[in-house]
Amino acid sequence: MNMRRTTHKLLITLFNQLNVRSLTTLPQLPQPTSIVNPNHLLRVCTVLYQQQNSAEVRLQTHLRACEFHLTHEFFLQVCNKFPLSWRPVYKFFEFTETQPCFHHNSVTFNKMVDVIGRSRNIKLFWEVLQEMGRRRLANDKTFVIALKTLASIREMKKCVEFFHLMNAHEYGYSLETLNKVVEVLCRSKLAVEAKEIVLKLKTWIPPSGVTYGYLIKGFCEVGDLIEAANVWDLMVDEGFQPGIDAVEKMMETLFKINRFDEAMKLFQAVRTTRFDELGLSTYSLVIDWMCKRGKVSQAYMMFEEMLKRGIQPDNKTMSSLIYGLLAKGRVREANKITEGIERPDIAVYHGVIKGLLRLRKAGEATQVFREMIRRGCEPTMHTYIMLLQGHLGKKGRKGPHPLVNFDSIFVGGLIKVGKSLDASKYVERMMDGGMEVPRFDYNRFLHCYSNEEGVFMFEEVGKKLREVGLVDLADIFLRYGEKMATRDRRRNRAAEPLEELLRSQFQNGANGISGTDQIQQERAS
Repeated sequence: MNMRRTTHKLLITLFNQLNVRSLTTLPQLPQPTSIVNPNHLLRVCTVLYQQQNSAEVRLQTHLRACEFHLTHEFFLQVCNKFPLSWRPVYKFFEFTETQPCFHHNSVTFNKMVDVIGRSRNIKLFWEVLQEMGRRRLANDKTFVIALKTLASIREMKKCVEFFHLMNAHEYGYSLETLNKVVEVLCRSKLAVEAKEIVLKLKTWIPPSGVTYGYLIKGFCEVGDLIEAANVWDLMVDEGFQPGIDAVEKMMETLFKINRFDEAMKLFQAVRTTRFDELGLSTYSLVIDWMCKRGKVSQAYMMFEEMLKRGIQPDNKTMSSLIYGLLAKGRVREANKITEGIERPDIAVYHGVIKGLLRLRKAGEATQVFREMIRRGCEPTMHTYIMLLQGHLGKKGRKGPHPLVNFDSIFVGGLIKVGKSLDASKYVERMMDGGMEVPRFDYNRFLHCYSNEEGVFMFEEVGKKLREVGLVDLADIFLRYGEKMATRDRRRNRAAEPLEELLRSQFQNGANGISGTDQIQQERAS
């Protein structure tokens, strides 16, 4: 009995101390205004899915029998459960219209319209938009959803008609709204449709320089420089001057398609007429591509000009110079610049690693990889891919030793994840002497093994690589295996401190040390 009472007291003391600890040490999070009951949500969504083709009376009878608390958040959660199916969402909307205490707002209507648009029910989509206009619930997001949906299916007449429809409901023609719509369409690679909308609405909404700037960047994004140049000329004819961001986008596109001379002509023209408007982003872009093309001397001239104007370089610009110097074999100069950077980030380390790999110095690149980890700079997926390509080559590695035979590891991995057909095709290509093995996709390789099995696999591969002396390659694999954060590992890491706390407090209670004293000791330490 005494033992049972002691255990009972320890449990009560422990949980009281845990409550005190959580209240004193953890930040107080704001409580949500409305909490959706997951059981009610599941019940309603099940009814909507099963009865979506039933008669309206029957469906609404089943929904009333669910006895749930209808709120705006609840309606949004129902829409999230059916992101591409308009029928359950619209049926639920019809049910909410029969509830006298519930009134829709712009957020709920926009969510429902988005679902209907994704399911491509254009007739119902247009009817709901008209209803939003009548209820005065449309806003800028409504315009974005409507125009993006209609433009993606080339309903250009309805795109223009939508502006007239909103104007009829006293929303008015707004240049600001048009610019937001054009920006979203151009980001979605719908620059052709955006230009057509702008030209058809030109009588009611005259475009501004911002509008044309979005169109130029949109056409550059899809690689259509002819249309971008046409919009540029149209912009200049109407008295507008292209912004620096549009100029930079045009230059970047020219650089990417290997039209270096034309990009530099554009830069020199802007440099001559609008010298004071050039900033860090423009210089960084030019220096980066000059270093990629091996024109390090010209890049240094741009760098010195930037410093004379009082523009301080960022780490991205310095990493471009470092890569350019390393690619030319000027290692001492590159090291001097690297040592002069006070706070190097991932861009600087990538520039150094990339340059060393260009010189086929994979070992030194791996040493830089260890140094960046030591300084607290966490590598990204791109870091691992670069290092693997540097050590194994772009097509993988086939060594004389069976433990480092990359083809064997790759084929074994394909079979392990159940892709025996892909493994057979790969082996057939290897056996066929007349065909070259295709380039190995390191990105997909790392992605396929970003799980708990991959952790074990990388550990085994790292051990085998160490056995044959490939320490650098082993460290890369082991580091990637250690730092993979899958859902289960995050959950386990979050649970480990609590288990340690429980264990320590039980031991302290058994030794006569109170939980409050333990908390004070931890704070003091």
